Amino acid sequence: MTVLASGDDPPEPPDRRFAPSGGTPRGAGQAPRDRDSSGRPRNTRPRDELGRPLPRGAAGVEQVPDDLSLPPAEALALAQRMLDSGRAFQAHEVLEASWKQAPAGERELWRGLAQLAVGLTHAQRGNARGAAALLRRAAERVGPYAGTAPYDIDAAGLAAAGAALADRIEAGGLAGLEVPHLTLTH
Repeated sequence: MTVLASGDDPPEPPDRRFAPSGGTPRGAGQAPRDRDSSGRPRNTRPRDELGRPLPRGAAGVEQVPDDLSLPPAEALALAQRMLDSGRAFQAHEVLEASWKQAPAGERELWRGLAQLAVGLTHAQRGNARGAAALLRRAAERVGPYAGTAPYDIDAAGLAAAGAALADRIEAGGLAGLEVPHLTLTH
């Protein structure tokens, strides 16, 4: 509690703008949030291979464009190449772009695929709780498409792999965990 001497002006109210991670007020001297031409928030800071923001001006890995728009087969192929090279965060970005563009009947499938990739990202970053939660959510979203998934997506296999990996993480954590190679399509 601040006690004011008589005649002192009250302190300025805190700055209520929030940081990109949400919830934390920006401090004095912090750069304003990046925004696109329509005013939507964007984060143009460079990122490392696990998707973590780096200081402005640092060298980071190539990012997936915010406006990525690929046909489903191309999105799956690109996401698979990124998963194969250990870049689950970037695969998530590709799959998320497809989720946002998908027709209503496919939206939960693409959302589940994006969650599968971000679950792997949490595992790579050492976040066991987040990894297990996202992998389980992914399995629940992808599983109902088993046998009917478009674009030759292996919904049954991916749902089973996501649930099994979540079980292993919940049982033993991430120490010594071998993350299985996931193949998005048959």
